[in-house]
Amino acid sequence: MPTTRRTYVCRIQNHSQVAGALDRHGWSASKLWNVANYYARQQWDESGEIPDEKELKRELKTHPKYKGLHSQSSQKVLEELSEAFSSWFGSDDDRDNPPGYRKRNYYDSDGNRVHEEHPRSTVTWKKKGIRHDTKHGRLRLSKGKNHKDGRDFILCKYQAPPAVELENIQQVRAVYNSAKSRWGLHVVCEKEVSVESPGENTAGVDLGICNPAAVAF
Repeated sequence: MPTTRRTYVCRIQNHSQVAGALDRHGWSASKLWNVANYYARQQWDESGEIPDEKELKRELKTHPKYKGLHSQSSQKVLEELSEAFSSWFGSDDDRDNPPGYRKRNYYDSDGNRVHEEHPRSTVTWKKKGIRHDTKHGRLRLSKGKNHKDGRDFILCKYQAPPAVELENIQQVRAVYNSAKSRWGLHVVCEKEVSVESPGENTAGVDLGICNPAAVAF
C-alpha cells in the first residue's frame, strides 16, 4: 500500500522542564551551522568549489561542535547547509546571497566585539534518536554528547492535535517560536494511503489543439 508523510504540530506539556535542554541544542545547531558555513566559504575561496554534504560530514564529524547534537541531528544541519549553498549557487539572480551565519554580534564604542548571541535553530531528530512512549504520550529525544549531564535524553510529554495518534514516526523537529518564547514539536509520521478502485467507467479524452482538454464519460 502506498504511503505518505504527514507533519503534526504538538504542544510540549512539560515545557518548563525541557526548555533549557532544547535551548542548548538549538544553540548548538546554530554553532555547527556557523562552523560548517565558515569551512564551506574557505573551500569556495580556495578552490572555487562548494563542498557537498558528504565532504561536510567527513571533515566536520570530529569537530567539537558536531558533538553538540545527536549524530543524525548534526548530519541534518550539514545537509540543510549544503542544500542552501546549492540553491544559492544554482540561482541566476545576482541579488541572492550565500547562506549567512546564525549569530548576532555586539560591539563596544571602539568597535570591538564584546558579545555574540546565537538564535535557537530548529533541531531535527531522525529515527535512531527517537523513542516513543505511546502509553504515556512522551517522546525521548537523544542528547548530543556535549549535553549529557546525567541523562542521555530529553523527555518531552506532548499533546497531539485532536483525533491524531502518532504512529510510524520518521522525524521529530523541535521548532522555537520566538514570538511566544516557546518550543513546539513537529512530528513527521508515515501514513498508509488507501487507493480507491478505478471502477468500470471509461473516459474518452479529446486533447484539442489550442483549447483545454475535454473529457466525456
